[in-house]
Amino acid sequence: MTAAYDTPVVLDRRDGPYGEVVLRRHGVLLQIIANGCFLMDTSDGRSERLLVDAARDTLDGRAAPELLIGGLGVGFSLAHAAADPRWGRITVVEREPAVIGWHRDGPLAEVSAGALADPRTAIVEADLVAYVNETSDTFDALCLDIDNGPGWTVTADNDSLYAPAGLAACARVLRPGGVLAVWSAQPSPDFEGTLWNAGFRQVRTEEVPVARGVPDVVHLGVRPG
Repeated sequence: MTAAYDTPVVLDRRDGPYGEVVLRRHGVLLQIIANGCFLMDTSDGRSERLLVDAARDTLDGRAAPELLIGGLGVGFSLAHAAADPRWGRITVVEREPAVIGWHRDGPLAEVSAGALADPRTAIVEADLVAYVNETSDTFDALCLDIDNGPGWTVTADNDSLYAPAGLAACARVLRPGGVLAVWSAQPSPDFEGTLWNAGFRQVRTEEVPVARGVPDVVHLGVRPG
């Protein structure tokens, strides 16, 4: 029984537009694997909640701020945002149709069903890099969680998002005084400098304490007014 419990069980495996994506159950946890790289699971969610809360707390007190979340993942960021009545419209951009399907009518609905039913929520199936370059829409906050961090991207195409041109595109979809929050599996002091050089202000990094190892962090920057 113990061996079976400790062995991950593949619930779904698909060839998506950016490679293979897998949903596994490991005991009570659900895990997402992309091209053999572990992305995230349902074990905690503290850092995803910090991502959303730090962005909101950095805003200048505006009423019903509108939020753009890059990456649906296991749904922690969306669920936490939707549980907060202070947020206005919540838009999630996710490029993997399999991930969207796992939330709409699959196992990950246990995390996100309430958030998806919230009238403030909209899911956009698109690549975030293309979206921030092409959309005419703007938001008060952008919470970015599509990679393991600026230096550990899921696909090479995402590298451009953390370079000056990509950060300029992120700033373009933010209203004056809007906040960019970037999740990372490890601190990146160099990325703080990149944010400053891209024109963001009030740049800082918040950590999620862990019992051992390197903490998850959220990098934050504000678009000047």
